[in-house]
Amino acid sequence: MSNHLAIPTKETSSVPLKSLRNAIAAYIQNNYNDTHPDEFESDIKLWDNLREACISEGMHVSKIQTAIRYHAHLTFVLTKIPIDIDLEFSYASAFKTSSSWTTLSNLSYERAAILFNLAALYSQLALAEDRTHADGIKRASGFYQNAAGTLSYLISTALPPLLQSRGEKASPEELSEEFLRGLECLMLAQAQECAWQRAVIDRLKNGTIAKLSSKVASYYRMCANTIREGPGFVKQAFPQEWLAHVEIKQLHFEAAAQYRKSIDDLEANKYGHELARLLEAKSLAKRGYDIARKSYVAKPVINDIKSLLDMVETNINRAERDNDLIYHQLVPPIATIPAIQEAQMVQSAVPAGLKDPKAILGHEPVIFGELVGWGARVAVDIYRDRRESWLKEDVLDRVSALDLILDGTLQELSLPASLDALDRPVGLPPSLLRKIEEVRIEDGPSRIDGSFENVDLLVDRNKAVLDEAMDILDQEASEDEGLRKTYASRQQNLERPPSYKANIDLSGREARYRHMLEQAAASDETIRTKWSEWEEAITRLTWDESKIEAWVPSSTVPTRKGSSPVNSSTLTFARELRTLLDALEDNRQARSQLASRAQRLVDADDIRPRIMKEAAGFERWTSVEPAMFEDTLDEELSKFDTFKDGIEEGATVQNELLEQLKSKHEQFLQSRRGDQSIKERERALQSLDLAYHKYREITRNLDEGLKFYNDLHSILHKFRHACKEWARLRRDESRQLAQSLQSRDTDEDALTPKASTPSLRRSQSQSDSTASEQHFIDVAPPVLKTPLTLPPPSSDEWETLPPPTPRRSGTRNKLFTPARASRDGV
Repeated sequence: MSNHLAIPTKETSSVPLKSLRNAIAAYIQNNYNDTHPDEFESDIKLWDNLREACISEGMHVSKIQTAIRYHAHLTFVLTKIPIDIDLEFSYASAFKTSSSWTTLSNLSYERAAILFNLAALYSQLALAEDRTHADGIKRASGFYQNAAGTLSYLISTALPPLLQSRGEKASPEELSEEFLRGLECLMLAQAQECAWQRAVIDRLKNGTIAKLSSKVASYYRMCANTIREGPGFVKQAFPQEWLAHVEIKQLHFEAAAQYRKSIDDLEANKYGHELARLLEAKSLAKRGYDIARKSYVAKPVINDIKSLLDMVETNINRAERDNDLIYHQLVPPIATIPAIQEAQMVQSAVPAGLKDPKAILGHEPVIFGELVGWGARVAVDIYRDRRESWLKEDVLDRVSALDLILDGTLQELSLPASLDALDRPVGLPPSLLRKIEEVRIEDGPSRIDGSFENVDLLVDRNKAVLDEAMDILDQEASEDEGLRKTYASRQQNLERPPSYKANIDLSGREARYRHMLEQAAASDETIRTKWSEWEEAITRLTWDESKIEAWVPSSTVPTRKGSSPVNSSTLTFARELRTLLDALEDNRQARSQLASRAQRLVDADDIRPRIMKEAAGFERWTSVEPAMFEDTLDEELSKFDTFKDGIEEGATVQNELLEQLKSKHEQFLQSRRGDQSIKERERALQSLDLAYHKYREITRNLDEGLKFYNDLHSILHKFRHACKEWARLRRDESRQLAQSLQSRDTDEDALTPKASTPSLRRSQSQSDSTASEQHFIDVAPPVLKTPLTLPPPSSDEWETLPPPTPRRSGTRNKLFTPARASRDGV
């Protein structure tokens, strides 16, 4: 048994190759459009082989390079993919005797745990060295310093990304900075102790040995203080017997330093100082020995401090006798004696393979060496999001807002209907005829009715997909409940969470999608209400021209007494208003053309080649962060500024023209006050013009609704596939559990005395096994169907589409399971 401590290894479980492959495939499929997961099959196998070699049992110096090599690959992988790719790693606590495991979907957790185990390996190799000769002491000291360096590297480099990724969640207690810093001090203390031991063997001067001892005690003190002053969970995680060991060692080497310095004082004829130091050494050693007797520490530790205490007491008896009989020197208080200086002989030595990971790999293939880094991909996504936001907010929404202001002002002023009524006392104005013809060609009411039917069709199909996804979860929950009953009947526990807990994320997504459909249904109802209010007016636009002309009143004949012919000032104001209206329409067209040009530029824009080129220019092992491309993103977005400036200039011109329009319109009204026949014609023409604008508004709303439901349909297909995959994995697990249960039953039957008809019992058992296995095979998920592809809203192909799945009325016919109960609020 040694008087040193070695860091225990964090036990881990293997990551199945299938899980690794599925996680990487899902990440690549979801984030790379031009890359197929099969291209990286060799990388995935290399990752699996490296990890298995790293976590294999056994302690040998060759495992150092294995761990460093795996860490180098992990370091590079983290420059290519994000920390969380839904790949879970499980590690047990290194110090707790109970089986305390922590499972995280976090690559930084894997990296930190690998470094922790590398430090543990260094410490275990150091502990295994024979420190009875110089070579063994030298190797042990080197291993301890490497262990301390590995822990220091873990604290400074690998721990911050882990803590950042965890956010407010606590990290595993053994991977906290205080805990790791305490272990680092412990490793340095034991390395310094090796230097002290070498000095004792080489019979160096007592003053030198005292300085070395003082530094050993300092390191042990730092270790104890770091643990005692750390958060509560650190003190709980650090074993009490280890803390006692560290305190005993601290007191031991404080006493040893005073003892060695006392010999130095004796040789310098400082007999009073000698006795003071011996008395201090006795006090320290006595405190350490008292702790050792009450603690569960290694026997060599107790023997060491007991031996020191005996030696000090012997020297005190001799020194007191000599001083009383011969020297008669005063014994000063220990606080007045010069403190012992410290001599540091060790430091945290970070292994070269950790400081420069690429050097350890040389020119060998690196995992995901050909994959585009996630930072560059995220930068492209950020640029696209900013560009789309700019197009929507600064261009399309701004253009739409300016158009609404213009249309609202014109409707408020009854323009151009009032001018049309004046210019054409009979018939219909050309601008209105164009709008009527547009609605007639599109068969406006039929188009709106058809769009409503398409919306209903998509709503039904989206609900059917969502219901199918929930049916998959319901079926799995029913199977899980059946399996639990089987285990319960045998007085056994099923060691996995029930379905309603395991599928909580999927259930939450389903609730969000239901809520989205409910909100969309409310919007659809608003559009239907708007259509019912304006259906008659919009339908009027599809009448024959002669019928519409007959419906619009004529202003050629005075309808009331007192009406007068149009005067010259009215005509003058009318011409000025017409000029302003033409200017406003030209401004609208220019604005629309700017928006169209901006849309075409956005559609053709592709920043990816430039980002990829810049990313390739970075150091290969640099962690490429999206922030590195910020200047590039700003520069690329600046090319759209001209469109925004043009639209804002047009907005200023529109505001000026509208102010002039309002002023002239007021003068126009004053000049023709009292002409009732023209006012009646204005109202009719204005009604037709408003019907056209409402028609456009309703069709635009319906087109947006169709796009929303089509996009949601694609999302729900992926959600259904995710439910199928989750249920499949649960069934695979259930099948394994059922087989394990059957195997135990078979073993129990083998130990049970045979019945009178053994052949009958055996055939029945086989039948039950076959039925149980067939049950899980029969409920395997069906093959994913081809996602629905819908034709354009105006296409005739809608007539040939198959009818939608019948909508379920009232409460769905569903299984009452815990999963359903949580979702439906039962």
